Amino acid sequence: MSRLGCHLVAALSCLFITLNGHADGALRRTVLATNLHEPIALDLAIDGSVYIAERRGALKVYQSISNETITIGTLPVFTGPEDGLLGLALHPDFATNGWIFLFHSTPGVLENRVSRFTLDGQTLDLSSQKVLLRIPTLIPKPNHSGGGLGFDSVGNLYASTGDYTYADKSDGYAPLDRRPGHELNDSERTAANTADFRGKILRIHPEPDGSYSIPSGNLFPPGMPKTLPEIYVMGCRNPFRFCVDPKTGWLWWGDVGPDALGPDPLRGPAGFDEFNVAKSSGNFGWPYFSADNRPYHAYDFADRTNGDAYDPIHPVNDSPNNTGLRELPPAQPAFLWYSPGPSSRWPEVGSGARSAMAGPVYHYDAALKSPRKLPIEFDGAVFLFDWERGWIKAAWLDDAGRLRTLKPVMGDVKFKRPICLKLGPDGALYLLEWGSNWSDNRDAALVRLEAVPTGPESGQTP
Repeated sequence: MSRLGCHLVAALSCLFITLNGHADGALRRTVLATNLHEPIALDLAIDGSVYIAERRGALKVYQSISNETITIGTLPVFTGPEDGLLGLALHPDFATNGWIFLFHSTPGVLENRVSRFTLDGQTLDLSSQKVLLRIPTLIPKPNHSGGGLGFDSVGNLYASTGDYTYADKSDGYAPLDRRPGHELNDSERTAANTADFRGKILRIHPEPDGSYSIPSGNLFPPGMPKTLPEIYVMGCRNPFRFCVDPKTGWLWWGDVGPDALGPDPLRGPAGFDEFNVAKSSGNFGWPYFSADNRPYHAYDFADRTNGDAYDPIHPVNDSPNNTGLRELPPAQPAFLWYSPGPSSRWPEVGSGARSAMAGPVYHYDAALKSPRKLPIEFDGAVFLFDWERGWIKAAWLDDAGRLRTLKPVMGDVKFKRPICLKLGPDGALYLLEWGSNWSDNRDAALVRLEAVPTGPESGQTP
């Protein structure tokens, strides 16, 4: 970025949109960086630096002390419809080892990779690459790629993968086409396949030599036939963004659903996006179930006749494209779900196009000396957001782990396609806004959502 551009960003950072959020705590939106090209993932170092991945392959860092954003490396990637540089996570010991993990495509190779790189000062050392995971992708148009990365409090790395299945011939319902030659229209070959990385959230423990071990508690133990021990969660469609609550260890994610505008008694439910929480490993049902385990029916795509509804207690994968177990773990229902139309259960989510994503869980720290940290009113909230609808909601649970309260963050602000939301070491939220359009936006930005200062020094009334 030019020096003039840096000064402009610094000036913009002094312009705040201050609104009284319905979650009681007053927040303001601070613009930190602009001139970003398809920013898609971020993570924060302990010194407050914000590392940003752009889908086209650039890795950048926003330096909080200087208010400057610099490019520290460019990864060669294939940027087909939904591929590219998709995920980023800093190792918990990043301050000392400089390890950064990237979820990325590779030109000329039909796979997405989870790789570890090392930063040499402020430069991404491409020669340091250690490939941990290889996820097969599609010909010719990759879709439902997932791409989220994140660590838990004990150093396990999670990676989310989509089902890599074409949905254009399923009328908005589950893609269950078992006909020869239609394998790419059958999500049973991926999301419901216990021997496939796709349609999953994987959990591994990276080792110093670039390999990984398998944490205890994954869905299948090492050595179990027709399974992969890396699988923590299966039965996902496109789990793009997730978080792990550092206090409880619960995994939260948004799963982008299919497009049916309404239910069909011969096919199954309307299309729902889901917010899910896994308190332990499990199967979350796709492509056999959606929302609160509403079942799809078996369907013959050749003669367009339907069969029985699937059983969430005993799901069975009889597809000829399945290479894993036939009998699957019981399906778990979603935490919150919503269709294209208005929701009578949760009217706060609105209506229209959907793209559910999950942000962090906030635990108020009274000992943290930061004027930016979120107010105590947000204590215990998980932040849920929607890329299409442009909102961020704070959700609180009751003692049984069910949704108790859902409130908008910053009132009725429509964020510009929020795509990644993380908590910083200062207790503030850091958000990437993709921008107004599907691609090539001029209004993409890194912003900070922070507490509004109170007291005499701020000019605000406590």
